[in-house]
Amino acid sequence: MPRSHAALWRDPALPHVESRRACHSRACYKAHSHPTFSIGAVDAGVSHFTGAGNGQERLAPGTLVMIPACRVHACNPEPGQAWSYQMLHVAADWLARLRQESALNGEGPGEPARICRDPEVYRQFCELNRLLFSSASSSEKDAALVAFLGDLDIAAHPPLAPAPALTATALSGLIAHIEGQDPAQLSLAVLARQAGLGRYQLIRAFRAATGFTPHAYLLNARVNRGRQLLGEGQALAEVAYRLGFADQSHFQRVFKAHVGVTPGQYRGG
Repeated sequence: MPRSHAALWRDPALPHVESRRACHSRACYKAHSHPTFSIGAVDAGVSHFTGAGNGQERLAPGTLVMIPACRVHACNPEPGQAWSYQMLHVAADWLARLRQESALNGEGPGEPARICRDPEVYRQFCELNRLLFSSASSSEKDAALVAFLGDLDIAAHPPLAPAPALTATALSGLIAHIEGQDPAQLSLAVLARQAGLGRYQLIRAFRAATGFTPHAYLLNARVNRGRQLLGEGQALAEVAYRLGFADQSHFQRVFKAHVGVTPGQYRGG
């Protein structure tokens, strides 16, 4: 029988979010509520959920459930069975400010939970959670959280106005600022103020103009620079340090995701 285990992620630099992973769990929960906006994902097994306003819902692997703050709910495995899941909690006041600054609409406290069975949204959530548990910088994690939550709200509540557009001058200024930054110090809030936009508005506008979020643009530029440095024969640890990655393993993970091979394999040809 697989062993049950759980992991909790927190970061003092990001007090507005925490995440949990549980594998092969048989724990059951009474009806309860959280002061946070919460997102649950079923990874394996089957869960029965109440709180969406339609009685009890059966959640198969790959299902997400978005639970507004203060909404009473319960989510438990089938009797006698185990399940694996992820649970993300976001401070309600932080989320309210994000929505207000970027003119986003979302479910209010106590409203019914929303169930999503879209495989692509589940994939994006898993990618976000892997990033949170990784050695990536706090600023990169926070930017990814803003992008994911904003995309969720846009999908559920399409805005009346189109995405803001960046002028060529504004875009070039932002790119110059991004490329001159240490990745760990790149601040989405600072970029948004520079552009006169909300944080998620900036992500939408920058992504529309370049195909990348600001942090993804910087990572892509760093990887391209890394290819050059590795081609010149520089040591892997030195390249990771020069490019501002938290550690060598983080650089290896990002490089392989972009290039398809590890830095060592790339350098060896």
